[in-house]
Amino acid sequence: MREGPRKSDMQDMKATVWIGKQGLTPTVVEEVVQQLKKRHRIKVKWLRNTEIDPADLARDACAVLLEVRGRTAVLAERKL
Repeated sequence: MREGPRKSDMQDMKATVWIGKQGLTPTVVEEVVQQLKKRHRIKVKWLRNTEIDPADLARDACAVLLEVRGRTAVLAERKL
């Protein structure tokens, strides 16, 4: 049986991508893609006054959405 990431592992992660007031731009998506190639799993946070759909971010970055809590999402690299 394949074991996924543990919640404690995800909670201990530091956010490496912050989405600002401009929202989900192509530059942000490209940064997420590049970081996923390097780290395989990342945490993304966004500002209170910024509305984004984490599922849209995951789709645009060809990633897997592992968890969403408030204004924080954990994404993983999609294995082909």
